[in-house]
Amino acid sequence: MTLRYSYTLFAPVYDALVAPFTAAMRRRSLAPLQEEPHDEVLLVGIGSGLDIPLLPRGPRYTGLDLTPAMLGRARRKAAASKSEIRLDVGDARHLPYGDAMFDAVVLHLILAVTPHPGQVLAEAARVSRRGGQILILDKFLRPGQTAPLRRLISPLLGLLATRTDVVFERVLAQVPGLEVASDQPALAGGWFRQIVLRKSVA
Repeated sequence: MTLRYSYTLFAPVYDALVAPFTAAMRRRSLAPLQEEPHDEVLLVGIGSGLDIPLLPRGPRYTGLDLTPAMLGRARRKAAASKSEIRLDVGDARHLPYGDAMFDAVVLHLILAVTPHPGQVLAEAARVSRRGGQILILDKFLRPGQTAPLRRLISPLLGLLATRTDVVFERVLAQVPGLEVASDQPALAGGWFRQIVLRKSVA
């Protein structure tokens, strides 16, 4: 089962399942967009658009997702929003944007979904400007954390919706030129983490 097919099936119920427990941590993760000026912001894996009502006014936003059914729901949220946002269908592993186009890239609940998180993070870094931010919100294991149940169920869940065995530090090690500016627990005793990366200016 492909992720596009899975999320096409999930689209009608996704908001009801995910929105109630992610709204507060999404808002906290997006807070850096208010703390310094940004002109262009990319939201990779925007899904049904749960971030859209939480976006601060000012920047021009671009949202991308693999699944047209999810983007259809995001478009309805965008129409009701006062934010300027463009929505594109595309693959996070091969972003259809030029190098250094965005001041900030948002990766909410995408690195643990894709089977290629290092490639997705590398693409986010490519389209980020020097000194730009990458805002990450997702569930990650810590290096050396055993978490046998999460590791056991990850292959099955990964086929359906999301992986539960991704170690963020291993993903980050695949992408040079990114520095950790902040790493904070967000939910579930730190399983969900709110991470801010900064692209090196060197």
